[in-house]
Amino acid sequence: MDATDLDYRARTRSGCIPPELVSRLLERGHDDVVELQAGRGEWFCALAWARVLSGQGREADAWEALAPYVATGWWTAVVAAAELLEGWGRIDEAIDVTRIRMEAGHPMALEAYARLLARHGRAEEAFNLLVPHVDDWVLATTLVDVASVAGRDEEAVALLAARIRADHCCDGPWCCRGLDPDTALGLLATIRERQGHIVEAIALLRRRQITSVNGRDQLAGLLARHGRIEELRAYAALDGHGEAVQQLAELLEEDSDVKGAIAVYGQADGPAARDPNAAYELAQLLTRNGRGADAIAVMRAQADAHPNDDWILHALSELCLGQDRPADGLAHLDALDAQRGGEGEWELYWMRLPLIAACSGIDEAVKRARAHPEGNTWYAAEHIAHLFAGAGRIEEAVAVLRQHDRRNSHDLAGYLVDLGRVEEALTTLLHKTPPPVVPTTHLWSEEPPF
Repeated sequence: MDATDLDYRARTRSGCIPPELVSRLLERGHDDVVELQAGRGEWFCALAWARVLSGQGREADAWEALAPYVATGWWTAVVAAAELLEGWGRIDEAIDVTRIRMEAGHPMALEAYARLLARHGRAEEAFNLLVPHVDDWVLATTLVDVASVAGRDEEAVALLAARIRADHCCDGPWCCRGLDPDTALGLLATIRERQGHIVEAIALLRRRQITSVNGRDQLAGLLARHGRIEELRAYAALDGHGEAVQQLAELLEEDSDVKGAIAVYGQADGPAARDPNAAYELAQLLTRNGRGADAIAVMRAQADAHPNDDWILHALSELCLGQDRPADGLAHLDALDAQRGGEGEWELYWMRLPLIAACSGIDEAVKRARAHPEGNTWYAAEHIAHLFAGAGRIEEAVAVLRQHDRRNSHDLAGYLVDLGRVEEALTTLLHKTPPPVVPTTHLWSEEPPF
């Protein structure tokens, strides 16, 4: 086995048995297949099989399943091995296997190593290791977490405060290569909050230029955790604070104030009218509380305002299905097609298939799908097969996907496993030629996972 090849196949799910299929094999009693493939270089099989063995108390066998992968130096395998060892109480071995990769220079190993040390009575050592790397935002975050265990919060505060430049102005959440001021402020606020200095934490977070990163607003979360409802309400009222709106609505719903939660979104003139994401959250809130018709009305208004946004149309279609009103969903999609002067492209067409099936049956939905100009494409086959499978007609789903087996190999293999045709499923997945070897001295990937 080669670390580069393992990493490529695991990241791309190409030329391998993917984790969802491994789970399917185990669920259907094909443990022997998973065990066999684990010894043939199939990482997801090896990982799942090691966990099965571990659950049975067979530690030596579980380690043997992972050992060849760990020996390549591949970081993903090292992490899995360390987790097993830690779970077995073999802490020194877990630390050693992680330390080896850290000393080899793996960029992710120091974080894992430091957290492992901190969990097992060596937080001081972990903190000292991290101090020279505080300009890396990932390691700075780790340092803040470790500081709590090590009792060195104030040292962490001093390190972070020294890196906040008053004259710096970020134009985006990732404009700085290292530790940007907004992240440093957020980490300082984390420390102050856990020390009980809530007012200071709030003041720090109000200094940020960028309030939301990856769909999370730290200030909104802090205000919600400490029951500062009126401050959260005022913060949510500011433009661009959609996450705070959602946080406030969730908090009110948890307190059984459903009417207040709905009012937060201000259906006529509030966030739900301006922001499709807020409208979607409102629709989910209404649905959870027995107001499906109102939820449909909210998303229909968004679909009218954004007729080319497929995710909005999909959300509306799902709502209509869930409320047993498929005809209403179809009527809206038909009206949209009429506005465009004819049948839409597949990207906007396929979502009507479950609605047609609910109104007129699977066969009618399949017939209309195949009549579409793109009905014979590989991507249409995926949706048609899903219709058949949903009706328990697995053989027909397989027949559809067989026409495009190289593009739909994962779905096809899953249905073949459902039929008990395991060898055929594996052949479908593993017939692909391996990726070209890219010369590299690294045992990890710096490519983003998206």
